[in-house]
Amino acid sequence: MPTGVALRDPRRQLFDAAERVLARDGATGLTSRTVTTEAGVAKGVLHRHFADFDAFLTELVLDRIAGVEASAAVLRERAGTGSVTGNVTDALVTGFGPAMVSIVTLVIARDELRRRLRAAGTARFPLVGEGAAVISGYLTAERDLGRLAPDADVDTLAPTVIGAVHLLFTERKDAPPDPEAVRKVVATVLAGALL
Repeated sequence: MPTGVALRDPRRQLFDAAERVLARDGATGLTSRTVTTEAGVAKGVLHRHFADFDAFLTELVLDRIAGVEASAAVLRERAGTGSVTGNVTDALVTGFGPAMVSIVTLVIARDELRRRLRAAGTARFPLVGEGAAVISGYLTAERDLGRLAPDADVDTLAPTVIGAVHLLFTERKDAPPDPEAVRKVVATVLAGALL
C-alpha cells in the first residue's frame, strides 16, 4: 500500500468501506483488515484515527445514529402531508438496508461494542431505539394534527413497526423487500390508529 498519499476524509472512507463489507459479507466478515482493504488504505490508517477496532466500530455506529436522528426533522416536516402510512414506509425503506441491518447484527454480536455505545448514551438497543424514537416523534406530530386517534399509543406503535419491518429486511440477503411489502406491514401495524 502506498504511503504518503493524503486522504481527504479517512474516517468517512473507512466508515463507507465498513458499510460495503457489512452489506456484502455481514457482521462476521467485518475485520480491521477487510475494512482497510475495502477502503484501499494501509491497516495503520485505521489505527491512526481510532484507538482500536471497537473504537472504530463505536464511532461507525454513532455516525449512523446521527444520520438516523437527522432524518427525524425531514420526517416531521412531512407531518400533515401525504399519507401517514406512505410517510412511515418511505422513511423505513430509505433508512433500512443491508448495511444497516448488518450493523444492528454487529451490535448484538459484540459485547464490547454494546458496552461502549451504552457508555456513549445510546438507546438501550442502539440504532433500533433511535429509529423507533424518530418514528414515535413523527407519529406524535400526526396525532397532534388529528391524523391519528387521540389515544394512539405511539410509543408502542413505533417499535412495533420498526421490528416488523426489520424482520422483512433480515429475511432477504440478496435484495431489500419490495416497498409494497413494507407498506403492507406499516399499514397493518398502524391500521387501528389511523383516522
